[in-house]
Amino acid sequence: MFDLYIFDMGGVVSRNTNVGPEIAAYLEFDGGQMIEYAREDFRELTIGEISVREFVRRFSSKSSRTIEDDLLIRFFKPELDPDVVAIIDTLKNGARVVAGTNTIAPHYDIHLRRGDYDIFDIVYASHLMGLAKPDPAFYTCILEHESCSADRAVFIDDFPENVEAARALGIGSLLFTGAEQLKKDLTALAKPAD
Repeated sequence: MFDLYIFDMGGVVSRNTNVGPEIAAYLEFDGGQMIEYAREDFRELTIGEISVREFVRRFSSKSSRTIEDDLLIRFFKPELDPDVVAIIDTLKNGARVVAGTNTIAPHYDIHLRRGDYDIFDIVYASHLMGLAKPDPAFYTCILEHESCSADRAVFIDDFPENVEAARALGIGSLLFTGAEQLKKDLTALAKPAD
């Protein structure tokens, strides 16, 4: 058993959180155009350096299209994965379980209003921290706040680069591909080395 489990939210605990494809379809852009117009500014939005309004202004300017402010909210339809929630409930018997999530203010607020974060002991949200995965400082900030050493923590995320960044710090890190595989991976991680 570990002392701390850090779960990514979107793509792990919550499904239907990637609004990019739906916004691209709505705007009649291909995925590559969306990434080109949004990449740099979305990173700033994720760490709270710019507002949604500023992000939309910049996106509109780069794309030469007037974009409505609410698109990031309109297409955000998160659903908790009940199987992952059950795993979290099990882990909470004897350990702290927290969210470590790259998010933006309106998505965070929606999860908060819905009570989606209630399953966690605390939420570490990138836009409030001013740090985002895979920056090593994101993970070390959580470890420091939790007074936990890297070797006593486990991190679960669906992006390989985020998992690798945590692993490089000595955190037990698992790539999420589904709840059943996560159960197996957590069991294997908990077994002492021979």
